[in-house]
Amino acid sequence: LGVIGINVVGFVVVAIGSLVAGSAALAANTLDFAADAATYALSLWAIGKSVQVRSGAAFVKSASLAAMAVGILGFAFWRAVSGSQPEGTAISGLGLFGAGANLVAALLLVRFREGDANVRSVWLCTRNDLIQCLAVAATGVAVSLTGSRWPDLLVGVVLAAVFLRSAWQIAVQAQAERSAAAPERKLVTHSRETSAPV
Repeated sequence: LGVIGINVVGFVVVAIGSLVAGSAALAANTLDFAADAATYALSLWAIGKSVQVRSGAAFVKSASLAAMAVGILGFAFWRAVSGSQPEGTAISGLGLFGAGANLVAALLLVRFREGDANVRSVWLCTRNDLIQCLAVAATGVAVSLTGSRWPDLLVGVVLAAVFLRSAWQIAVQAQAERSAAAPERKLVTHSRETSAPV
């Protein structure tokens, strides 16, 4: 629950900052905080349930990451066509804020990094967030030094690629766990049928 709270606060703060700064990288950060708060709640709900339910939750998170990636790419393209230079100082400051928030979340979740697809997806999301926020902070510096919006747009595209890769990893693991559980379910069903009274 603490990790969910961290992401809700992060979403509010970075959402306001991204509107002020007009940054594609911060927009990616905002979407990520929002999605993480929702998917962490889903993960918490799925813990202890069947493989089918847990893998289904992982598939939902995979799809949300892929959808975020598409949204970020669309925003980056729009900024490239019509946008002006974002505010570098605001980008760096909010990037460091997000990095601090996600570092705390990562420390809380590090013990779950080798769990099933549902649990591991939480760790992957948090790890990605920490990397993303550090990249956002560096982007602000690059924008200030170059006087250009292109570093911000480039980082937005790179972060979208990171989201897509994580979405793929989660989906592959979830499918493998579901496939591995299928023979066990068939065996249990067969045992019940053969042991039933005639």
